[in-house]
Amino acid sequence: MNATRHHSDVWAEGWKDSPYWLDGLVPPDAATGALPKKADVVIIGSGYTGLNAAIECARGGRSTLVLEAETPGHGCSTRNGGQISTSVKPSLERLTATYGAQQGRAIRREGEAALEWIEERIASEKIDCEFRRVGRFHAAHRPQAYDELARNAEKVSQTEGIEAYAVPKSEQLSELGSEAYHGGVVFPRHASVDPAKYHHGLMRTAMAAGAQVFGQACVTNISGKTGAYLVTSAKGTVQARDVIVATNGYTTSVTPWLQRRVIPIGSYIIATEELPTDLMDRLSPKDRIASDSCKVVYYYRPSPDRKRILFGGRVSANETNPKISGPRLYDDMCRIYPELSDYKISHSWMGTVAYTFDEMAHTGTHEGIHYAMGYCGSGVSMASYLGMRVGQKVLGLTEGKTAFDDTPFTTRPLYTGKPWFLPPMVAYYRWRDKFQRGPIRSSP
Repeated sequence: MNATRHHSDVWAEGWKDSPYWLDGLVPPDAATGALPKKADVVIIGSGYTGLNAAIECARGGRSTLVLEAETPGHGCSTRNGGQISTSVKPSLERLTATYGAQQGRAIRREGEAALEWIEERIASEKIDCEFRRVGRFHAAHRPQAYDELARNAEKVSQTEGIEAYAVPKSEQLSELGSEAYHGGVVFPRHASVDPAKYHHGLMRTAMAAGAQVFGQACVTNISGKTGAYLVTSAKGTVQARDVIVATNGYTTSVTPWLQRRVIPIGSYIIATEELPTDLMDRLSPKDRIASDSCKVVYYYRPSPDRKRILFGGRVSANETNPKISGPRLYDDMCRIYPELSDYKISHSWMGTVAYTFDEMAHTGTHEGIHYAMGYCGSGVSMASYLGMRVGQKVLGLTEGKTAFDDTPFTTRPLYTGKPWFLPPMVAYYRWRDKFQRGPIRSSP
């Protein structure tokens, strides 16, 4: 194995700076021609949130228009790692301390509901997107982290009914073909999906329901008042009774109140060349999705056909581009999987996720405009679920209410949407993770 390969040598011939998921995938045809002058509902953003909202609104009899700044699906809905968890990062204890026991538990249950719901959505709409309940292995990057993960697994199993169990270092190779960790926890209900196939299936479903989806229709202004909004875009102005903002990590100054409440963060992913079957079976014996306990987290998985490893994470304090991020991710991947140093990168890409200051998703209305966003890097199921709930709210349905509705969507003084504080924080946490991790040692 060549563990000291120069960065210029990590690229496969003909490598691509586009998502692996889009290879050979023909997107549905977006709407063409002029925008309608009026629509009952205008949705800004064509990702999981916007399309699931569009499905509900259109099926509820509302004329529904989705406006996308780029090609539909250009954002993180086709650029994520295809990992599906319960999506709620704060613990029950933390939520209880902030919101009380009843609402804290209700918020945690929404994460479970989102995971169950997305499986039902995919099945009922017959979306062919490789959805599988493969389970997650969440690895401990140091021995103390394993003790904490194991205690938490037992606690959530007993108090919340969430399936989870600890796997010690001595049994780790049955879950993950790496000596880089100190055991971990398995969440057997977590799932994997092909995110681009899922997105394209949602888009077809939304259009079949009657929604119109326009690309290259960047929204530049929203004016008016409740019940009579004017939405101005690169393709014209539309009058709308209701507006839904579904922009997440791509939120702009068009909605400054929302922009001040989400923190855009680049997430970077690489795909390897095709690997031998026996190597993949060693690296991922149970086809798990994987993540770790580092503060600056890594996440990885086999491709749905089990021919490649897809490896993602945050690779630098500042935002960069796939040509720079690729070799850095490659180094991290080979630290975890040394055998992969014999293989090169076939794809390197990035997308933008949105964090919030309380590490929790938010949905509600501001000045009459509906929104759902801030999925904190775990948005496949939650974005879909909250998009559906927002659509129900627009229709006036009581089932649209969620446990997130009454939570304050906070910001910080002087923050306007450009996270100036992020580079020093990421640099510090990357240093701390590396210091805590120490050298890799083999099992006794």
